[in-house]
Amino acid sequence: MGPVARVGRERGARGRRVATTAALLAATATAALAAGCTTGGSGPGDDGRGASRQSEQGTSATGSSVLAVKLDNAAAARPHTGVDAADVVYAEQVEGGLSRLMAVYATRLPKTVGPVRSARESDLELLRQFDRPTLAFSGAQKKLLPLIDKAPLRAETPGSAPGAYFRGSGKPAPHNLYLRPERIVPEVPGPAALTTGFHYGSAPAGGTAAASQTVRYPAARFTFTWSDSRDRWLVGMDGAPATTADGKRLAAATVVVQYVKVRDSAFHDFLGNNTPYTETVGSGKARVLRDGRAYDVNWKREDASDGTAFTTGDGTPVNFAKGQVWVVYAKAA
Repeated sequence: MGPVARVGRERGARGRRVATTAALLAATATAALAAGCTTGGSGPGDDGRGASRQSEQGTSATGSSVLAVKLDNAAAARPHTGVDAADVVYAEQVEGGLSRLMAVYATRLPKTVGPVRSARESDLELLRQFDRPTLAFSGAQKKLLPLIDKAPLRAETPGSAPGAYFRGSGKPAPHNLYLRPERIVPEVPGPAALTTGFHYGSAPAGGTAAASQTVRYPAARFTFTWSDSRDRWLVGMDGAPATTADGKRLAAATVVVQYVKVRDSAFHDFLGNNTPYTETVGSGKARVLRDGRAYDVNWKREDASDGTAFTTGDGTPVNFAKGQVWVVYAKAA
């Protein structure tokens, strides 16, 4: 065989090897995407609990469902940013008797939300009431990640959406991770996405005048104080007024203190403290605060895919006041 023929044959062999390698890489990438395993990214790290993989369900940003953001609520994390734009704010107990917030956005998307922290098992049950919501969080315990992957939601972490997160300079880590919502939810979902079961309208009959209401966790507390001038319940946390980063007082049109079962979960933090599981499916008692009055009512949520119904003793739905709703989960006696 002459030199020219040998060179041509060698080039042909190299070409076939390159083509084969490229095909294998393409197949691997396709398989990874099909499995929903997007763990990469060079953005801000999470809070040490591991990065979530992209959920297999709801992987496209359509703007048709709510954005839920898991928020740090330690003293070092305050004041919050963007919480005043949320339609609903949920408060739950976590490890060590502390609290975390989940802000749900449908009618407005602020430019920035935070500080963002890690997800909990209870969040998956709570979010089932929405149609494939987007859950923004900093990470989760590694043993919880498979449950998040299987949940009917779209998970967005610094690992899957590095361009949406950044570290602020005003607070120490891990209390300084912030989200730019428009980077993961480009369109405002709209009020139809709020499938919470809440009813809005005129106040129910009865109730008692109430100046304030306090909910205590072992190492945290929330106080809601009625303001006639604001026509809102002013939010306090751990004995201090709760404000936004720009100095505005957090205030709710309606506050729900929902008494639920809080039990141990299968998860612990790095110190060995058990993670409480807040059961939001079932039934029980609740106290609804609106217009400076308190109403003792019943709540019921038959299935995780349902919203929560709040009714009076005779079964009449309880209307909430128009505006932001805070739901604080308290341990039933």
